[in-house]
Amino acid sequence: MSASESCLAVGLMSGTSMDGIDAALIRTDGMSVFEPVAALDHPYDSEFRAMLRAVVGIAGAHEAVAAELTARHVAIVRELLTQAGVSAAMIEVVGFHGHTVFHDPAHGRTLQIGDGQRLAREIGADVVADFRAADMAAGGQGAPFVPLFHVARAPSDRPVCFLNIGGVANLTWIGDDARAGQDDVFAHIRAFDTGPGGALIDDWVHRHTGAPFDLDGRLAAAGRVDETGLAALLENDYFQAPPPKSLDRDAFDLALVEGLSVEDGAATLTAFTAEAVARAVLHLPAEPVRWLVTGGGRKNPTLMDRLRRALGAAVVPTETAGIDGDAMEAQAFAYLAVRSLRGLPLSGPTTTGVSQPTTGGKFFRASQA
Repeated sequence: MSASESCLAVGLMSGTSMDGIDAALIRTDGMSVFEPVAALDHPYDSEFRAMLRAVVGIAGAHEAVAAELTARHVAIVRELLTQAGVSAAMIEVVGFHGHTVFHDPAHGRTLQIGDGQRLAREIGADVVADFRAADMAAGGQGAPFVPLFHVARAPSDRPVCFLNIGGVANLTWIGDDARAGQDDVFAHIRAFDTGPGGALIDDWVHRHTGAPFDLDGRLAAAGRVDETGLAALLENDYFQAPPPKSLDRDAFDLALVEGLSVEDGAATLTAFTAEAVARAVLHLPAEPVRWLVTGGGRKNPTLMDRLRRALGAAVVPTETAGIDGDAMEAQAFAYLAVRSLRGLPLSGPTTTGVSQPTTGGKFFRASQA
């Protein structure tokens, strides 16, 4: 594969919201060429979601969970390739994010479980995994990791912000002069975790109702925001800290909303996610002309309405810009896997805080025993 040649690549994402696996097949050169080919998702059943919940926040090998996670990734790749009419031999690389169970940027530690070698062997295609480790070893936060893909997909009206609301929320601010593939791209973008995404809301709803999340934001819409609890949540020093910065899924404590009704707790935590994003605007070079929201949070109308009020700006799903918000992170790790193969940077000073643009990823050959 030459430095300018585009190729077929698969990307896989199991996010901190623990809702399932997203898979995407794209054609890309890892720079400016991007063509979506196919995408699908496999939701997690409640039993496996409980297995994941049990190991989140614990730094360990978690062999049984990692083995089951890998098996599910093998299955979705096979289904994706069948759907697209593409053989494994036609794939240049698979970008395998794994599932983050532990992230402690203050101490330079992160853990994404999943067996890259097994995935490569069983699907018959080379794999790049462990994307974040090199960045953290070089002093970076290890997150967020999708900003360069955001640049490749950004519309022309700028500055623009991509806002990804998964378990944790993160943004990528893209200035007028940012272009995919340019050497100084990091001078024209900013990226960091804004605070909680849907994780706190999901955990609250699951604890009190057994449901995995607040469907369509109905509980939050029926509740009232507890302003005292919201103010206490927003007192966290994280929001004043300058970027680059990133968070673990469990960085905030639900104890500050204990005693509220299910509906009021959901309303307060939904407001917390939105107000945390509003606080993030203070760290941007200029206010964006619009916010393009990706991730599961864009499907929560109560959260989207709260974001519009908090930001006083256009807040719309990525689909309004012709971008599939369900497939975007999986597509991003396909794109990043190609960049990894070519030794191109995956992160930089204005995205993770690493001292210089840094490549990364661990390579697993399909032919390796």
